[in-house]
Amino acid sequence: MEVSELIELTKVFEAMTKFRIWWAVLITGLFVSCDNGKPKLDNPSRGTIVIAADESFKPLVTQLTSAYSGIYPDAHFKIVYRPEKEAINLMLQDSARVAFTTRTLTKGEQAVLDKSKIVGSATKLATDGVALIINRTNTDSLITMSELKNIFSGKIKNWSQLPGGSQSNPITLVFDNNNSSNLEFVLNTFGITDVNNLRIFTTKSNREVIDFVRDNPSALGFIGVNWISDGDEPLTGELSKDLRVMGVSPKDNPTGRADYFQPFQEDLGMQRYPLRRPVYALSREAHPGLAGGLVNYVIRDAGSLIIYKLGLWPSVPYNREVNLRK
Repeated sequence: MEVSELIELTKVFEAMTKFRIWWAVLITGLFVSCDNGKPKLDNPSRGTIVIAADESFKPLVTQLTSAYSGIYPDAHFKIVYRPEKEAINLMLQDSARVAFTTRTLTKGEQAVLDKSKIVGSATKLATDGVALIINRTNTDSLITMSELKNIFSGKIKNWSQLPGGSQSNPITLVFDNNNSSNLEFVLNTFGITDVNNLRIFTTKSNREVIDFVRDNPSALGFIGVNWISDGDEPLTGELSKDLRVMGVSPKDNPTGRADYFQPFQEDLGMQRYPLRRPVYALSREAHPGLAGGLVNYVIRDAGSLIIYKLGLWPSVPYNREVNLRK
């Protein structure tokens, strides 16, 4: 091969090499550009997600998410408090990743996820209770489930109709919202479908229910017990001031105080309090992300301790190991 031919061949090789390098850079750039166009997926320790929750669970959700963010500073939660039905709809519409509720999805609601080919999950976190609160001046602090049913069916309308009633005023039933989990749970418990003839007053939050009952001796309020069950929280003492938490008996004819139970930890855990209910985390997460990390944290040791602290009963109890030494 002559020198001139060798030079020409070298030029061709160099041109082909430059083309290959240029093509590789172009392809790499395209891949990088495509990757940058997609939102980066969150993971169990990093990212931002929206959580929807019924307002009756506000103390619980606030403490759980704050504790998790304390461990993982790059984990951020935007919490939206809505009545339970709205919270579930936010999750179904992909406006929230997780919803804290008192129930699992109905068949119709699950069909929404199925249509999007999302399996979803429902994890029971704890046992909660609907607390019945009355004004401190109302000394009639015991009630049976049958008496409550008669109140919601309209057969009992006045405090004087209850055994031991200390006043003659009409009973005013107070709830946080027309579509709240508290109201829905009580109505479902007693099979009530029509409330038009009941003396029901609704506020905008569980705290407003507490304030209303404190100012109105004839009121009977219904709140999520986690609002008043955390003995270490100063707010609990403030909210509980001038209130009584009613004892509720599942028996029609209780024979003594021992037949009545309050919505606090032991009676929730031993399933003695009749107005107890589960707390679920409903998730639409389709990858191992921040929602899964939070739920796993809640049902493990640390989360169980926070639930214990709040006076509720965790679905996975915290196991304490005690070493005895001589």
